[in-house]
Amino acid sequence: MRKYKQKFITINLVLLVVLYASASCNAQLTQKLTLLALSKANHTLAIVDASTLKIIDTVPVGEDPHEVIASSDGKTAYVSNYGGGSLHIINVIDLSTQKRLDDIDTRPLFGPHGLTFVNNKLWFTVEGSKAIGCYNPSTNKIEWVMGTGQDRTHMIYVTNDTRKIYTTNVASGTVSILQDTMMMPGNFPPPPKNAPNGNMPPQHRGNMPPPNMQPHENWEQILVTVAKGSEGFDVSPDSTELWTASAEDGKIYIINLSTKKLKQTIDANVNGANRLKFTPDGKLVLISSLGSGNLAVYNAGTRKLVKQINIGNGAAGILMQPDGARAFIACGPDNYVAVVDLKTLTVTNKIDVGGEPDGLAWEIQ
Repeated sequence: MRKYKQKFITINLVLLVVLYASASCNAQLTQKLTLLALSKANHTLAIVDASTLKIIDTVPVGEDPHEVIASSDGKTAYVSNYGGGSLHIINVIDLSTQKRLDDIDTRPLFGPHGLTFVNNKLWFTVEGSKAIGCYNPSTNKIEWVMGTGQDRTHMIYVTNDTRKIYTTNVASGTVSILQDTMMMPGNFPPPPKNAPNGNMPPQHRGNMPPPNMQPHENWEQILVTVAKGSEGFDVSPDSTELWTASAEDGKIYIINLSTKKLKQTIDANVNGANRLKFTPDGKLVLISSLGSGNLAVYNAGTRKLVKQINIGNGAAGILMQPDGARAFIACGPDNYVAVVDLKTLTVTNKIDVGGEPDGLAWEIQ
């Protein structure tokens, strides 16, 4: 009887595992993936069915759209209007109705560009103000700002816990590593044992927390020198390295995120480099070039060139499909988005989303 019960329990456990795996697989298969693509010439956001590559709809946006990102729930899209650092508008689009909502006015911050959406908040660079901001959709307010003091603070990456932020400063030739160390009363050294009645000698008073001090953010910036023209960048999926490429000297710069120091420089000859992205598995790095129109594919482990793929006359924005099957490359001078098969490393399709496409993002539901 005992053996029968054990066998019954084992069979049930196996069935549960199979059912769970099947449910997870079905959830992935039914997950709706929609491509969002900006046209700088048409001032529109194209909404594209990722399976058929057909345009579902287009939505008018602002006068100089550069980057786009969708909220985590896939309900809202945000579009930065850059103007070389002079504008102050982020468009908001309802993706369920394909309608433009009220804009976000970033003033007194000017030149919104790089965008990401993390922890239910929109994070953005403001190049004209040499800073980074954070907008909370639930309060409709910009709730946090930190200056970099660097020229052309351009692209942005925020860790999932929002405690670290990385950005490239194109004209300064630096990468900013911003980290929140959280100031806590316990961070201060304890008073000397010989202090009578807890009184602190004058020479030690600067080490004591102010009365009634509460835990609070304590942001610090570390600058890593790379090269001017370093614009596009990405963080490896294992969060150990940051790669960026310079449009001016054509080199790839690799930063060790543990030591926060430059680890390696590769003379890649990717002059005109614009964007850089890791494949989801972290094995390959793709670098687009507005100068050559090529897409350089590097092996992240060996640091060697795998292939140069000619995309057209100019390659810019890069978007990886979450399952790693395809990459989408915005080709502004050619007025199309190229679709690259990441197994064969060949261009398999081209999508007309309007003149001078640039920023790309996913709507995932």
